[in-house]
Amino acid sequence: GEVVCRYGTSQGYEPLVEAIRNDFNQRYGLRLTDRHILITPGSQALYFFAANALGGYTREGQMKTMVLPLSPDYTGYGGISLAPEAVRACRPTLEVDAAGHRFKYRPDFSQLDINGQTGFVLFSRPCNPTGNVLSDREVGQIAELAAAHRVPVLIDSAYAPPFPALNFTAMTPVFGENILHCMSLSKAGLPGERLGVAIGDPALIEVLECFQTNFCIHSSRYGQAIAARAIASGELARLAEQVIRPYYQDKFAVLADALDRAMPQTVPWYLHRGEGAIFAWLWFDQLPITDAELYQGLKHQGVIVVPGHPFFPGLREDWPHTRQCLRLSLTAGAADLIAAAQRLGHWVDALYQSQQPLAAATPVVTV
Repeated sequence: GEVVCRYGTSQGYEPLVEAIRNDFNQRYGLRLTDRHILITPGSQALYFFAANALGGYTREGQMKTMVLPLSPDYTGYGGISLAPEAVRACRPTLEVDAAGHRFKYRPDFSQLDINGQTGFVLFSRPCNPTGNVLSDREVGQIAELAAAHRVPVLIDSAYAPPFPALNFTAMTPVFGENILHCMSLSKAGLPGERLGVAIGDPALIEVLECFQTNFCIHSSRYGQAIAARAIASGELARLAEQVIRPYYQDKFAVLADALDRAMPQTVPWYLHRGEGAIFAWLWFDQLPITDAELYQGLKHQGVIVVPGHPFFPGLREDWPHTRQCLRLSLTAGAADLIAAAQRLGHWVDALYQSQQPLAAATPVVTV
């Protein structure tokens, strides 16, 4: 009755706020107080609050933009603002290892425009859909550019340490005066509880808390109580590091090896470097068809993937690259990942040679 049968504060369930404060202060040497922390009903709700409290049109009719410094990024960012035209993304640079069939996105700082009309900056780290991890230096440079205009930087850490710790390369969460560290417990095993966490400057936390009060009062207290125990005991961090991360890191290794074996060397295919998250991201340079058509063709081969073009929200320019990518899930079993890579390699080889898909139907493999 103490948890589930009564209202709570909009900030969050007190034992959960305390558990997060203690964990982060000890783990990262911070000096957080309770007022640095806000619990929301999922991180998607948190970005909705930010998009409409900090971005969109002001009372004077001026546009405050939401800047995505690197595209592709999470497709959900395209729908969080009540003024979709406020979402602006920047085209990245590509580091390509042609011989190894690997590549990596980097932010193009010559294209990154943060100014007095910017409401806030947002990016995921590790990135959904690519698994990309911006370096500490890149994050610091973005934060510095934003700080010059008193613009907050929201870092979507849904796949970051300490939980769910789905980083396959060394990384540490970056904190700062204008940085809002945004977490989700969905990938740490509590997707149905809808738990998001914001850590940052108390003044910004207060703005988002007020928005949440009007929107939904507070997040589910039952889910917060579960999370409070898991974090305070240290069990959630242990599971993240010893179970969740190795599971998906091994899956990426299986898929990468299978693609190296199955994909024809004559096809200009490139796998984004696996630095984190639960997906693999494939780019087919000079793809003869669109990613949507590629998705349909692979579906006929029994391979279910996600076309890449929805993951470029806010990108205004017509860039062919946006229609040349696929996202593959790492949730399938190892045997299915290998089978999918083999079918993908066979079909893409035929496509590049003849530009005609093979139509034979086979059992479905979802990746």
